[in-house]
Amino acid sequence: MNRERELAKAFVDLSDTYASEFDPLHLFHRLVHACQGLLEVDAAAVMIADARGGLKTMAATDEEAAFVELLQTQTGRGPCMDCYRTGVARSIPDITAERERWPSLVTAMSGTGYRSLQTVPVRLHERPFGALTLLRTRTGHLCDDDLHLAQALADSAALAFMHWSVEPARSDDVVTRVQSAIAAKATLDIAKGMIAAHAGVAISEATHLLTDYATWHQVRLGDTVQALVSRTMEPAVILSPRTRS
Repeated sequence: MNRERELAKAFVDLSDTYASEFDPLHLFHRLVHACQGLLEVDAAAVMIADARGGLKTMAATDEEAAFVELLQTQTGRGPCMDCYRTGVARSIPDITAERERWPSLVTAMSGTGYRSLQTVPVRLHERPFGALTLLRTRTGHLCDDDLHLAQALADSAALAFMHWSVEPARSDDVVTRVQSAIAAKATLDIAKGMIAAHAGVAISEATHLLTDYATWHQVRLGDTVQALVSRTMEPAVILSPRTRS
């Protein structure tokens, strides 16, 4: 598939809010993987803010990227936090130069092989409610074209997130829907742990098993993990060979 078709598919996947299987968890998953596939980056992660302004990781292309985000939320410091608070993109071309400002983040990124970071706000009409972080294993700024594309993808995901209901959006829908998505992500994390423990696999593999199952059966990922957590579905169902990609 050429780049033009990949771009078109990415925006369609992010904006198709009327699909019966549309799911906010899939939306954020598609966003980070679209960034990884279309941009000159090695990993991506997205966080959104809860009602108290605390950021929660909703999706990441790998566990190392998720860890980098988690560290920022725990310390309350880092370019991702700054991006969310100001609504302005941040570029860190060489993370080692920021050791005095963010020592824990520099150590974590260096330990996982990432050397530079770009973050753009996830926003609705200039109102930020999250941040998209792009990680690279080499130093340097992300090129302007990739930066603009990353912002466009983040904006498209934000619009889809807010307009997947047929009902008109109200001003308080941002908080309501963010809280709903965060609750769904917490349920997903529990389900991933259940599958990992049952199958004796890593969390990343458990994530693939869950998303493969939902895709194969054309059901919402949120409904699948809720069934697991509520014990109306057995973990063994997810491990059926036909659900693997």
